[in-house]
Order: sequence, then C-alpha cells, then structure tokens
Amino acid sequence: MIMMKAGTSSASNSPDYADALSKCILFFEGQRSGKLPSTQRMTWRKDSALRDGSDIGMDLVGGYYDAGDNVKFHFPMAFTVTMLAWSVIDFGKYMGWEKKHALEAVRWGSDYLLKATSVGHVVVGQVADSNGDHNCWERPEDMDTPRTSYVVNETNPGTEVSAEIAAALAASSIAFKASDANYSALLLQRSKQVFDFADGYQGSYNLSIGEVACPFYCDYSGYADELLWAAAWLYKATQRPYYWKYLGENIHHLESIVVRNIHGNPYVGASFAEFGWDAKHAGINVLVSQWVMKHYSNDNPYILNADKFVCSILPESPSKSVTYTPGGLLIKPGGSNTQHVTASSFLLIVYSRYMRVAHKLVRCGDVIVTPSRLINIARSQVDYLLGNNPLGRSYMVGFGPKFPRKIHHRGATIPSIDKHPQKIGCRDGDQYLYSQNPDMNQLTGAIIGGPAGDDSFSDSRMNVGQTEPTTYINAPFVGVLAYFKSTALKNTTFDI
Repeated sequence: MIMMKAGTSSASNSPDYADALSKCILFFEGQRSGKLPSTQRMTWRKDSALRDGSDIGMDLVGGYYDAGDNVKFHFPMAFTVTMLAWSVIDFGKYMGWEKKHALEAVRWGSDYLLKATSVGHVVVGQVADSNGDHNCWERPEDMDTPRTSYVVNETNPGTEVSAEIAAALAASSIAFKASDANYSALLLQRSKQVFDFADGYQGSYNLSIGEVACPFYCDYSGYADELLWAAAWLYKATQRPYYWKYLGENIHHLESIVVRNIHGNPYVGASFAEFGWDAKHAGINVLVSQWVMKHYSNDNPYILNADKFVCSILPESPSKSVTYTPGGLLIKPGGSNTQHVTASSFLLIVYSRYMRVAHKLVRCGDVIVTPSRLINIARSQVDYLLGNNPLGRSYMVGFGPKFPRKIHHRGATIPSIDKHPQKIGCRDGDQYLYSQNPDMNQLTGAIIGGPAGDDSFSDSRMNVGQTEPTTYINAPFVGVLAYFKSTALKNTTFDI
C-alpha cells in the first residue's frame, strides 16, 4: 500500500465543502457572455458580445467564455453543460439552496445551445476568431476583435461538436424534468434533432472550422465517442430501444487508442482511461454501466472498461497509467492538469455508487477495490485542491486563506468598468497582464490548472498551464463537492 501525505481525512480537518460548492458554481457567472441578468452576483462583470451571431443573421448572444479568453468554443462549452447537468442529476439532492444556482448555470448554457442549433442541419461550432482574440488582452466588455460565427452543416460537417451539443441538451432535459417540464421537452426534442444531424452527416469539425478551433480545441480522439456519448444520454432521457441498439452496434468504436497533442507531441493512451472535453470514453462506460451492472458480467464491455479505468487511476494498481505528486495529486500528461483531477474524481464517485448498489468489487490484478476506496481517492484529490497539500494553498480562487492571486484571465486582471469606465483597447491591457500585482477582480470559485508534478506552483499569469481557469475544470467539481458536502459530518479515513 502506497502512503501519501494526504493520507487521512475526517470531518474535523476536512475543507468546508459547502463553501467550496457555492464558490464553484458562482464561478460560472464570471464566465457569462451576453446580457447579464439583474440577479448577477459577480457584479464586476458586465454585458458583453451583444451582437454575436449578427454576421449570419442568428441570435448568438449568451453562452460561456471557455477560459481566460473571450472566445465561445462550443465543443468544450457543450461538455461543460453536460457535466453541470450530470452534477445536478446525480448530486442535486445534496446541493441544498445551491441547486437553484446550479440549474441557473446549466440553463445559461442550454439556452445558448438552443440558439446555436436553431436552424435545421446547421450547428454553430464557435463564435469569435480565436487567433484575433488571443492576440489581445482586453476585458470582454471592450472586445473589438472579430466576432465571426463558424458553422458546420451538411457539406461541412462537425460531428463531434454537434453530438456533444446533443448530449448536453439531453442531459439538461433530465436536469429540468422535475422543475420545468415544458423546457425539458424542448431540450429533448432539439437533442434528438441534433443527434440525427450529427449521425447522418459525419465528418470532423477539424476539417470544417479547424482554422479557428485548432490548435486550441482540435478533436484528437475522433468523433465516434461523441456519438456514443450522445446516444447514451438520449437513452437515459428517453429509454428508447433505438438508442440502446445504437450503443450496442457501435461500441467497438470505443476500443481504439486515443491520441492527444501534448505540447506539439503525440500522446497515445488507452481509450478506456480518457475522459474530458475531447475524449468521452471513460464517461460512456461509467454512464452505461448503471444499466448493466445489476446483471453484470466482467465480460460486459462497459463494465470491463469502466473497471480498467478504475485500475488506471488506483495508486496501488499494477496497471496504473497516471502518476501522483509526492503530495498526492493525480497527474496526467499535458497542461491544465486539474481538468483530469476533477473529471476523474467525478467518475470515481459515480461508479462507486453504482458498485455499491450492485454489491460489486473491482479487481486490479491481485488488488481488490471497494466502492469506499474510490470515494477515498476522490476525497484525497478534492482536499488537495482545496488546500491539503505541501504548499498549504487552495487552487480555487477565493477559497481558504491562501489562493491564486494572479490568474491567466483577461476579465479578472483588468479593472472593471465600474472602476475604469473608459475603453481599454487590444494591447492596452498588457500592463495588467505583465503586472506583478494581484488581480483587479476576484474570479471567485475558479479552479486553475494547478501545480506541477513535484507539487511546485508559480502564481504567475504567464504560467498559463498552471494559472488559467476553465469551465470544464469546474463543471464536474460541482457534483464532486455536492457529494462531499453531504458526507462532511461522517468520519472518513483513507490511505492511498
């Protein structure tokens, strides 16, 4: 058994999960694009990008900026909405008052995705010229870079972005089913239409709008996983045999290896171990496992691959494919490492709950893995991010006494309109980008890329991989924090 520094945890020394949950959800208000509502709580943010879509005669006002820039990348945005909705579906009952805010975060995204799919057989895949945007350091309220709309259609398809939007709409329809049946039905109907388009006109958006989507959000894993991901969510939303049959007939596409671009170099990994805005493989296996686990066989491909995902994460597993810092944080190749930490923790918790119901164990060679073991691994990751680490610092802005103060985020670094009403142009913001002073505005709840493999961290805006927040880091963490909020009063000891 490998013992790590984050080796024990109990109610007496655990972070305040309820406070972290509240802030984790609040972050999404800081990423909003469009006309902000009167209920906006992050008040230093103002209206922005109010003419989006006008170049193609569509209303594309709204949605989320993905990270520290002012681009609306719909591929990761849709994944963000899917994971926010899944957080509400599985863990909403633990959120208390924050469930209202979580649903608001989902709806801000799902409303926008309805706009992006409002024309039949056309899906808007991105808004804004990413290269032009990245050449400027200006707050979203001042943007004067091209807000070009990029679409995929029958002749120039984009299956991955279309299918991910279909998944997001289906998941959102489930999240709203109890509170707004009419809206839920609208989301589900649109999801079916977008899925049919994605499946009927197949081709990668790398070839259609890759000149702006790449290299930032190129699809490196192919689009078969997004089609299966969408089909799984549509099956969960409808229970229609058509979608179950679709999964069965196409599951063999998940058995391929996954290639990711890591700093210009290819990274080849087993598909069962991958889950994030690009590769959905592990998420599909875990999601589908709930329907087959009651009568499971270890030969069932969903169970087999979900188990292999667990074994790829488990520190003591002989088939582990990740590493851990000396302080206990999971590390995978590439930048923005916390995206892997939050997404993997989410899947471990979800799968552990399915295992518990089915009285199932996972075997990693000679190592026997219980549901509680998965929970303890996830808890160790959460606690690390919230301050139980060698540096004693939180990687969530505004949480705890020591947190990131110089994040790579345009809106956070530049004075708000309240403080500086005059326009700040494209390169006028450079003085704030290169400043050694703390951020002008606090992007409360933002989880940044996190420390290096040796637990070291440089709080610098120029250290993009470590200090830039993204919506898809926070989205799965909403569900994770809600779960641990519900168990905060229980004593839990774990070793890794």
